[in-house]
Amino acid sequence: MVVTTAAPETIASWVESLTEQGVKYVRFELPDLHGVSRLKVIPIGKVEGYARKGLNFYGGTLALDTASSVVTTSGYHEERRYRDHLLFPDLSSCTPVPWMDHTAKVVCDAYWGPEEPLLGAPRYVLKSLLDRAKQLGFDVMMGHEFEFYLLNAETQQPLFDGLHIFNHIRNQYVPEISQMLDYLQAAGIDVITHNCEYAPSQFEINYGPSIGIQGADKAFTFKNAVKEIAHHLGYQASFMSKPFAGMAGCCCHFHLSLWDGDTNLFLDEDAPHGLSATARSFIQGILAHAPAMMPLIGPTPNCYRRLKPHTFAPSNISWGIEDRTAMVRVKATGDEDTHLEMRAGSGLSNPYLTAAATLAAGLLGIKEQRELQPMVDGPSEEDPSLPPFPKTLDAALAALAADSAMQEMLGPEFCQLFTTVKQFELARFHDHITDWEKTEYLEVY
Repeated sequence: MVVTTAAPETIASWVESLTEQGVKYVRFELPDLHGVSRLKVIPIGKVEGYARKGLNFYGGTLALDTASSVVTTSGYHEERRYRDHLLFPDLSSCTPVPWMDHTAKVVCDAYWGPEEPLLGAPRYVLKSLLDRAKQLGFDVMMGHEFEFYLLNAETQQPLFDGLHIFNHIRNQYVPEISQMLDYLQAAGIDVITHNCEYAPSQFEINYGPSIGIQGADKAFTFKNAVKEIAHHLGYQASFMSKPFAGMAGCCCHFHLSLWDGDTNLFLDEDAPHGLSATARSFIQGILAHAPAMMPLIGPTPNCYRRLKPHTFAPSNISWGIEDRTAMVRVKATGDEDTHLEMRAGSGLSNPYLTAAATLAAGLLGIKEQRELQPMVDGPSEEDPSLPPFPKTLDAALAALAADSAMQEMLGPEFCQLFTTVKQFELARFHDHITDWEKTEYLEVY
């Protein structure tokens, strides 16, 4: 895939439009390996020059772990002599930052040079897979559905107790939630619903799907906006998978369908459940390559605490029509709304990589012309014959390493970068002595 930058005249027109709108600062944002926004703030008078020639940015930013530690042997630090790379803005991604005065933001692609993109960048990986889909005649409609906790910023504890999903008082128990919704819509997030979720102080804000990279850009903007807006309002928002034992985890339910123009290619009204052969092969591709998907959709050790039976989270590799316990819940509506919902993703997952993993596996299913396995009777979580997910991030990374087809789809440079960073994080995790261990063993032994 060749990533292109905007023409000089297009950039000049863009900057002129921003100036007329009263924008004084533009944030050049790089989605990092973890889905976090890494950015520099540029005064409007300097934006055109950086947009044309590239904004210098530390080249190893994508190879920092979750603690921003430098990870050696990743290919992006000492191997590159700790050099800079350049950020070029995708002008179509520009949106306001309404909780900041006179500020806009734009999502950027990273290059070592004008013709050398960083192949390990999550946005590049997804764009490459979207190109593959397009070559097969598919446009990809996608939407990410996230849950998050809104917490006291000082105590990091929930703001209220009890299980009150959809409760009319809890939905807007925090007055600032309405301000958050206003900010999100002003930032270009087409909010469609808001509600409190199953756990105390847990919320869900849903928005509409989009075609192609715009769908993932919207999810990236949403997650980072929620965290930043919460901070400005005096709270802490967290998409962490399982922040509290005994309480619900935070998911990313990823919705996807394939289209050709105005035609939903997952729909065949004459087929069982209204699912086309394309849809059936796509779903089976996800099931076949699910273990290798797991480190991308569950990228921290904490993610695997969420995937348990009887928690409205999937616990095995499965599919079903409207089955909330399945990995792939198929929304077989019999009309143009037919799509799949991949429910195994963690709330903290990188939206570009959740989309990339699902799309890579599904396209492999189509390429391999896989036949969809039978759906089980009853909830999938009750069937012991279905294979479980990898139980740990260690096992999930091993599954990715063993799946050469998925590695080829994602690209060897990305796989090297991602697995090296994750193994580094795991080494720190395994070296840590928990409070539970000290409480349990220190005195008795």
